[in-house]
Amino acid sequence: MTTVPTGPTGSATRPQDLAEHVLAASATTGCVVVVSDARGAHLRWANTTLTTNGASRRLTVTVVALVESDGGTSVGSVTGSATTREQAEEVLRAAEAAAAQAGPAEDANPLLTPEQAGPAGDWEAAPATTGPETYAGLAPALGRAFATASAGERVLYGFVNHEVETTYLASSSGLRLRHEQPTGHLGCTGKSADLGRSAWVGVASRDLTDVDPEAIEAELAQRLAWAERSVDLPAGRYDVVLPPSAVADLMVDVYWGAGARDAHEGGSVYSRRGGGTRVGEQVVDPRVTLRSDPAAPGISSAPFVTASASGNLSSVFDNGMPLGPTDWIRDGVLTSLLGTRHTSALTGLATTPYVDNLVLEVEGGTGDTADLVAGVERGLLLTCLWYIREVDPQRMLLTGLTRDGVYLVEDGEITAAVNNFRWNESPVEILGRFTHASATRQSFGREWGDDYFSRTATPALRVPDFTMSSVSQAR
Repeated sequence: MTTVPTGPTGSATRPQDLAEHVLAASATTGCVVVVSDARGAHLRWANTTLTTNGASRRLTVTVVALVESDGGTSVGSVTGSATTREQAEEVLRAAEAAAAQAGPAEDANPLLTPEQAGPAGDWEAAPATTGPETYAGLAPALGRAFATASAGERVLYGFVNHEVETTYLASSSGLRLRHEQPTGHLGCTGKSADLGRSAWVGVASRDLTDVDPEAIEAELAQRLAWAERSVDLPAGRYDVVLPPSAVADLMVDVYWGAGARDAHEGGSVYSRRGGGTRVGEQVVDPRVTLRSDPAAPGISSAPFVTASASGNLSSVFDNGMPLGPTDWIRDGVLTSLLGTRHTSALTGLATTPYVDNLVLEVEGGTGDTADLVAGVERGLLLTCLWYIREVDPQRMLLTGLTRDGVYLVEDGEITAAVNNFRWNESPVEILGRFTHASATRQSFGREWGDDYFSRTATPALRVPDFTMSSVSQAR
């Protein structure tokens, strides 16, 4: 745990005070400061035994320094760990030096004023906290899950983490914004006693009160029982059911690849042949809606832009911009692409910044993964995708591997586990040809959820002709 030292008056140096000190010490014509105070607590287990637990605190300061010249506005952005005013000022001087050496920023825009910004929050409030007390309800249930697994000769490996990040954003134009973001997840791998069979289950939660370790252990036990019989299958095209966790991983790529500038310049699946973007065109099945909303229940996120660097999807000049409900795809039609004020000027599209959550809904979707499996005559249930990489951005063709549970479905019943595969698919094309969908539920993708993007809500999808390009030896 990082200990925040006391200031000259003997009181703790608050994140807000670090931000105010940087602004007061700035020698540039403009400045944005983002102070992040992240506090976490975790448990880890292996061989069905708790191995480690701990608490942490991470305090970082990002300074965006703006220098005006005859050629335009130059930007220097530096992020560093800082717990004292002196350390925060070192980050400031590094940002100022970077700005002095940089050329004019192409995305230069006036900094937002308080009247233009998103909800301010309580600037004076202390950072939110979390700690071992977060596991008061979960830990006993985890112990009972361990006992059940051991009695059934199953071995559990896993990790549960809870973090609350409080962000303070201040600027020389008067912004003083604050947001608390809780994030939690549990991932558990179950194995047979001989380690020859394995399965994974993961869930996301804001506060872990809705996480049931015993239900997770029961699901792992069911999947390991399915794998008592195994068969080898060749590469080919299969009728596949993807549970919400696998769909979440694929939809994150759909979202991350939706940059307005890339589409406008012809480099993505959202580019129109002959120039421009496909905004306004039907790009997937008309039952599909893909959207983000900072206020979405269970997966709420920051209501304003926080950008530490500029790129195709973000601009430091947009810090503090309000975020609201945004449809990316509505009724199968591409309605918005990720854009800043700068990319909006280039493309002529609306400014629709990145929102840190994602919801996929399919009109008429009902039931759950098991209901979709029940309708399959012969196919596969893929429970986990990993090592996902892009092959062709203009199709959004992805490749990846299956892991920890691929199951054969015959006449609506799971009859065996099968070998792993390398797969090649475009998630945009999947959204155009799936045949059935379950109801949307909060989900957690194994590939992207752990470290990058855990706030998702997705249905299970049944997809015909899913391409397994080769057999994989991965286990």
